[in-house]
Amino acid sequence: MKLLFELPEADARVFDEARGADEKIMYIIPYNIEGDRFVSGWMAFTNRKFYKILDGTLLGTWEIARCSDYFTESMYGTCGFYAVQDGHATLVCAFISGRNLPRYAVICKACQILYEDSTNTEPVTDSTPERFCPKCNRPFVSNTKVCPYCMKRMDVYKKLYAMTKGLRLALFMPLILSLVALVFELTSPVVRQVAIDDYLSKNAAELGDDFMGGFLTVVFLIILIDFGNRLLSIVRSRANALAANKFTLMLRTILYEKITLLSLSSLQRRPTGDLMQRVSADTDSMQSFIVNQIPACIQAIVGLIATLIYMIFAQPIVALFILVPIPLTIYIILLVRHVLSRRNLRAWMLSTRASYLLQDVLSGMSVIKVFGQEKRAVKRFTDATSELAVQLESNAKLNNTLFPIVTHITRLGYYALRLFGFYMVFRYFNGGAAIGEGMSKGEMLKLIAYAEYIYTPLSYFTNFPTLVSDFVTKTSKVFEILEETPEIRDIDLPLDIRIEGDISIRNVSFGYESFNPVLKNISAEIKAGEMVGIVGLSGAGKTTLINLIMRLYEANEGAIFIDDVNIKDISQDALRSQIGVVLQETFLFSGTVRDNIRYADPLATDEEVIQAAKVANAHDFILSLPDGYNTYVGEKGHSLSGGERQRIAIARAILHNPKILILDEATASLDTETEKQIQDALDHLTNGRTTIAIAHRLSTLRNADKLMVLDKGRLSEFGTHAELMANKGIYYKLVMAQHRMTQGMNRRQEEMHQKRLSEGSAPTAS
Repeated sequence: MKLLFELPEADARVFDEARGADEKIMYIIPYNIEGDRFVSGWMAFTNRKFYKILDGTLLGTWEIARCSDYFTESMYGTCGFYAVQDGHATLVCAFISGRNLPRYAVICKACQILYEDSTNTEPVTDSTPERFCPKCNRPFVSNTKVCPYCMKRMDVYKKLYAMTKGLRLALFMPLILSLVALVFELTSPVVRQVAIDDYLSKNAAELGDDFMGGFLTVVFLIILIDFGNRLLSIVRSRANALAANKFTLMLRTILYEKITLLSLSSLQRRPTGDLMQRVSADTDSMQSFIVNQIPACIQAIVGLIATLIYMIFAQPIVALFILVPIPLTIYIILLVRHVLSRRNLRAWMLSTRASYLLQDVLSGMSVIKVFGQEKRAVKRFTDATSELAVQLESNAKLNNTLFPIVTHITRLGYYALRLFGFYMVFRYFNGGAAIGEGMSKGEMLKLIAYAEYIYTPLSYFTNFPTLVSDFVTKTSKVFEILEETPEIRDIDLPLDIRIEGDISIRNVSFGYESFNPVLKNISAEIKAGEMVGIVGLSGAGKTTLINLIMRLYEANEGAIFIDDVNIKDISQDALRSQIGVVLQETFLFSGTVRDNIRYADPLATDEEVIQAAKVANAHDFILSLPDGYNTYVGEKGHSLSGGERQRIAIARAILHNPKILILDEATASLDTETEKQIQDALDHLTNGRTTIAIAHRLSTLRNADKLMVLDKGRLSEFGTHAELMANKGIYYKLVMAQHRMTQGMNRRQEEMHQKRLSEGSAPTAS
């Protein structure tokens, strides 16, 4: 995220005059609301003061040392940046929330650091991606850093060319065959002219006795050219299919591989539908443009140039008739090109939004039905598709009006050519003039055929800019994924260590947005073989902490060590292959029960799979399924109950046989009896392993060696159950609250039981 903008000249001059010589410039960011009007103002921060500047005027100055606190406050569509000075909160500036709120959130943190330590002159940086183009200030394409208005097309072409190394022969073959086909097409009118002028337009006396051999030769050439065109069409279609399949396979493979390497935070920023569209629809569009449109474009350009050159030298007057309308046509195309591009871009964005909405609705259909919101969901989708339909209809009306007019203007030269040609033919046959003063039938038909080779490409080029714009946008989206640097990366020579299980968490802070930390300065030591429970209210950061231990996210500050080795130095494969996980949200793949359990170890035998299922108390219910372990569970395992899915996930973790076991609400979806059985199984499983368990039901952590209590992102308590109960802190309050809730539930159940008994024993009415 950009935090140091360049001030306009007048504002920069005022800032330079106001700041002291010993002040270091730290941040310069915009604000855009002053009173009840929109402005283009600036906030400039040094290591000692911050300044408010508008249109070359200094509106205010604040000393960082006198401001004890900083915060932002959201209002209706706007936000304010506040500084607490001498115990009073002062509104420093206001701004539109969507663009600058993340920047001012970082500034709040940076100013607080400067307040606490004025000698710290290292600017705070932030990796949050920008959502608006820094050049034109328009929003990027959804979930990308692509601005369709400012992207450099030549850079896209260069990247694509570099990617196709090894496939260039296959990709160039359709182009080569198209140029060969063009030679046949340009030769055909010449042969037909010979047939008409030398044979079909003459009488028997003029032909002579040996005309049949020559005529048959010309006919044979016409047939040969036609056959060659047909054969080339077949070969070109096969070459196109081969090139298309190779390119698509290559692009989808490397794109999918790159997606699997991206960090979890990067993937969560993008909807599933967006990633699917890039892998499938966007790659298909790229393939179609490269294999079909580029050869067609080059063939049209070469044919146009070759035909024009011939016409200019052979029949300059005829060429003049053809060329006169072309400048007007090109002018009209250039005039409306930007309008068409904007309209097509808007239609594409609306189509993308409708696709995202459809994916969102289908994913949340169960929630929609539970709350009876089917009509609302239909209306949302109808509104989105209606807006798209209106835009497409408007585009179609413009295209269907404009392009016929452009085509007609272009073909005015074609009509003039026909009139001139008929006139020249009339002179040739009726005036007895030499060929230089007239035109034969064959030559006229040849020139008309060549005129088609000029006008057809011009009609094609009217729509080509739209195709290019669509191609560049989709290619940029694909390259954005391919060029993204994964946040979680192995070092050059990572360690493949055998984990024993010691975990050391040292001063770890983390936020999904770095300016909004979820965990703050967490430190804890976990010994190998210990079972540690993590408790706290929802949103305290429990799941985030275990994600950091698994290195699904990178800590913003501090470090995590396993066996005294920083997890950043351990290869991701070695780290995660020795950690078993049962997450709060159980996920099963489409496939059989056996495949889902064996996912942790693809080489496991059936006996090992069954043993893991028995330990997880899943064997009996699996045998009751229609096909036992071969039962197909369907997408996400929806054919099973929540408790059954949870037990299969536990069996998968057991089969993994990890040195570190992580349980995130592993028994949350189970009934009391099954929970006890699995808890007993987990007690055996955790022997000799480092186990980290998250649970809201504190009774499930009764066997934990230590308990970590998180509160608002901080480690508030760490110790045994007895120690924490004796302290009577947060953990004590949680235990007592759950105890009272359990007693209340038991009391209500007893009252309901007594009520049913009394109603059952009451005399019935006769």
